Amino acid sequence: MIFEQIATGGCQSYLVGCETTGAAVLIDPEQHQIDRYVGLAHQKGVHVRYIIDTHTHADHFSASRDLGKALSAPIVMYRTSPAPHAELRLDDGDMLMVGNLRLKALHTPGHTQDSMCLVMDDRVFTGDTLLIGGTGRTDLPTGDPHALFDSLFQKLLKLPAETLVYPAHDYKGRTHSTIGTEIAENPRLQKTDRHAFVDMMQHLNLAAPTHLTEALRTNMTGGKSVAQLLSEAGGKVPFMSLAELCERIGGNSRDLVILDVRERDAFMNAHIPGAHNLPRGQLELKINAELPDPTVRIVTCCEFGKISTLAAATLRELGFNRVTALDGGMKAWKDAGYPVDSAG
Repeated sequence: MIFEQIATGGCQSYLVGCETTGAAVLIDPEQHQIDRYVGLAHQKGVHVRYIIDTHTHADHFSASRDLGKALSAPIVMYRTSPAPHAELRLDDGDMLMVGNLRLKALHTPGHTQDSMCLVMDDRVFTGDTLLIGGTGRTDLPTGDPHALFDSLFQKLLKLPAETLVYPAHDYKGRTHSTIGTEIAENPRLQKTDRHAFVDMMQHLNLAAPTHLTEALRTNMTGGKSVAQLLSEAGGKVPFMSLAELCERIGGNSRDLVILDVRERDAFMNAHIPGAHNLPRGQLELKINAELPDPTVRIVTCCEFGKISTLAAATLRELGFNRVTALDGGMKAWKDAGYPVDSAG
């Protein structure tokens, strides 16, 4: 068996393949590792047949949709997943055939309503249902401590004690455990009485995940994260360095327009000499009147270099084909000691 565990911070994802046939699956891929997954599949000489999310993640951004397109593989989730891009939906007990490997879906709601584990001969991929020394939380949308109790004690923990446990998260650098070890040592699993377990889960008082709303929005709907939008925009435009722009200040203004897309107050407080102000929110509606020549060279700038990148990509889509974005923003410009003007 081909087996690769890929860690992204505390997130764990897995490439599992059949050596005989070269068929493989990706389990719980994370958005920031897309190039690595594609490269790893090529390096191992496998064809990814399925891309699986064990549940709707609330603490990281799934790469499933983008990888599905890149690798021409269907996205697999449990049948109740809200994600519209899930093409193959499994029921409890359904099995995926990956060459000579078999992965059986085990519906384990509790952390989320659509949580499932994937059982193989000697191991189980537990998603967020069972963690090393812990369990998934139940206080996020569709979480249910009663359902988690049933999933753990009536299903998952009945697997053979020697079954290897590979979770979707671990923040202490651990790679795996076993069912037997978790039964013996996991403090949450010592609460074998339903009432005691539910009471414990209801009083954990955990902080919300950093990207909760954004992760749920993108993973549940197939929408894009802000990082994805910025990455896509950055791939559509060239950039100009701070030093290059500084050298060009004071030249013929018709050769280069510095377009500051911050709000008016920020622009008036401090801006690059000679810059023209057009807030990002008014860009599409006013650009034709403000810059009637579509052949002019434009460099966009903002406070930190992100909104200006989005603005530059929009202007390129509108036909301003000589637009660049400033590599950095006004903060970097001022920190570097370059000249600024202000309203006065």
